[in-house]
Amino acid sequence: MEFAFDERTEDYRKRLLGFMDDHIYPAEAEFHSEGWEPPPILARLQAQAKSAGLWNLFLPGEHGAGLTNLQYAPLAEITGRSPHLAPPALNCAAPDTGNMEVLAEFGTDEQKQQWLLPLLDGTIRSAFAMTEPQVASSDATNIGTRIERDGDDYVITGRKFYITGAMNPNCRIFIVMGKTDPDAARHVQQSMVLVPRDTPGVTVKRGMTVFGYTDGDHGGHAEVLFEGVRVPVSNLIGEEGGGFAISQARLGPGRIHHCMRLIGMAERALELMCMRALSRTPFGKPLAEQGVVQDWIAESRVRIEQARLLVLKAAWLMDTVGNKGAHTEIQAIKIILPATVEWIVDKAIQTHGAAGVGQDTPLAALWAAARTLRLADGPDEVHKRSLARRELNRYRSAAS
Repeated sequence: MEFAFDERTEDYRKRLLGFMDDHIYPAEAEFHSEGWEPPPILARLQAQAKSAGLWNLFLPGEHGAGLTNLQYAPLAEITGRSPHLAPPALNCAAPDTGNMEVLAEFGTDEQKQQWLLPLLDGTIRSAFAMTEPQVASSDATNIGTRIERDGDDYVITGRKFYITGAMNPNCRIFIVMGKTDPDAARHVQQSMVLVPRDTPGVTVKRGMTVFGYTDGDHGGHAEVLFEGVRVPVSNLIGEEGGGFAISQARLGPGRIHHCMRLIGMAERALELMCMRALSRTPFGKPLAEQGVVQDWIAESRVRIEQARLLVLKAAWLMDTVGNKGAHTEIQAIKIILPATVEWIVDKAIQTHGAAGVGQDTPLAALWAAARTLRLADGPDEVHKRSLARRELNRYRSAAS
């Protein structure tokens, strides 16, 4: 196995590291997203990222930088060191990334022209409306929102919540998942349609915080009502009944992108922990000489290295055998990365004492982000159940 970065990846890494030093880290001090709107500094950073050729790095093929998952992994890790600022600055932030992937793979030429191109340019934002409060949305087949055909239109009725990006005033389009045929087989009942935000019947009811954070840099999260919303049939993405399959195609890359960034979050936390341990001297000696702190630091380094190798393996498999062939590894990283990074950030907070829970370091926000990802894109327990079933099926087949 080759561990060295190829020439193209190394070139992007050097430029991105320089961009982080010159633009992202200095901007953190003036970056405060306390409301629902993205901070003004973000537009300036996006312009600088475009000029530097650090734009849409996540997207393979003709529409993006053309990087493989394995090439993108170390770049996403770097952006994870400042997860609230760097990804949106490079137009590499969810939910736009997943929505662009859906449109690029499944959208019609007209849909790409109207929605994908402005998303690629960063002139609009978007939201992905799947999760619902009334059902266990970790199983996407439970979705209750109705999408009913009425002549040349679809009529959409339902309630969604924690819809990321919906509070951004520049969010112009929703990708809405709902049921077009409740009587069909379980995995072909659902479809996805494009719903412009200004369509009559669409109501962004309220913003929803995450551990008290508005996440305005990513466009916030919202409860959204669809009450008799009417859109043309041409707004269907793919085909009727294809919504579940599209959602799975969307979530695979989304999960690994989160995990790539999580490694950068862990590296930032470990760096801050070490700096604090060397500079703080309680009870007559530096924290760095305390055995328990040394244990945290050593354990953090080991866990980061383990996690990175598993993410790189998953990325390599996605490139070589496809998302289905990497299913086990994608679930494995989704299980282990958020919990691992949550543990590391927790120890960095503990090393900082009260300073670790406030706004003077990024640690509190890093912890909230890692803890949230134990739920986003499927909770730990669902992935563990699925992974255990797949593992057991190997032995059931052998036994039979």
